[in-house]
Amino acid sequence: MIKEQIIELKKILSTPQKIVIIPHRNPDGDAIGSSLALYHFLKDNHYVSIVAPNDYPEFLKWLPSSEDVKLFDKQNKQSKRVLENASIIFLLDFNALHRIGDDMHKTVEQLNATFVMIDHHQEPDTSITPYIYSDTTICSTCQMVYHFLEKLEETKAIDAAIATCLYTGIMTDTGSFRFPSTTSTTHRIIADLIDKGANNAEIHNNVYDVNSYGRLQLLGKALSNLVVLDEYRTAYITLSQEELDAHNFQKGDTEGVVNYALSLKNVIFAAIFIEDVEQKIIKISFRSKGKFSVNQFARNHFNGGGHDNAAGGRTEISMSETVTYFLSLLPNSKKELLKSDETK
Repeated sequence: MIKEQIIELKKILSTPQKIVIIPHRNPDGDAIGSSLALYHFLKDNHYVSIVAPNDYPEFLKWLPSSEDVKLFDKQNKQSKRVLENASIIFLLDFNALHRIGDDMHKTVEQLNATFVMIDHHQEPDTSITPYIYSDTTICSTCQMVYHFLEKLEETKAIDAAIATCLYTGIMTDTGSFRFPSTTSTTHRIIADLIDKGANNAEIHNNVYDVNSYGRLQLLGKALSNLVVLDEYRTAYITLSQEELDAHNFQKGDTEGVVNYALSLKNVIFAAIFIEDVEQKIIKISFRSKGKFSVNQFARNHFNGGGHDNAAGGRTEISMSETVTYFLSLLPNSKKELLKSDETK
């Protein structure tokens, strides 16, 4: 986002606006954290609403003002009302309108509002708005919101609520600060957020230490379904709808499970395939180490995308057909997979 655009946005935000903040479908910690942080920053001077396409995990619902988030799929009339009246719409943590789902996409693309996109995923859709702050080198959208406040010269406005939301998103999107995208700048921002009121121990406990019995049993089932393909330095997990139902699956219960497959010695490519009978799809998460781009792999073969080392996709065929297709692709990627962690 260039300096002139920041000046324009500062001028627009200098008077009360009707603002809606939108995260992507199936919002995670970074999407909800960035949305709530921006909500807290704006709400004292503007009329602000957050409209999420659908629900998000229970372990994020302790965040300050999370009860104010409207769900487009469940509170459709209320959501459409605030969207249609909005003068500014912030799009957070996604790079194209299809990421909010077909129904919400149809509503949003017809709106006559000023759009502002803040996102760290590759290949943003520049046709949506000229106001795009995009940086794929930054670990999370929450860190980008912090930098956005810096650009607006408003970091002094960061209070405990904003700090808590930003810390949560950065923590979850960096795997508790262990992913390569975590930089010294990230750690300096985290230090500032702690100084401003983010309780790091409490945040970690609220996100990671609230497992249900069913979630842990489902993790056990996922690990028992783990398949390792030494020839391709690859591992994958499958979870059927029947297995999800048997363990009282709740939204968010499979988050992070794919990382167990990636944690195996000598594995540099991991996938999890999750059946969703209601949507009639197989949802897929990909993770990698080193130079193998799961973003490109997902874009080329699974109608998805994301980051080089973390991406998602989907199919509309059966689980067995999806796995068979996935396995058929590995020989073509074998050379890349075997050399992914080489430095030269």
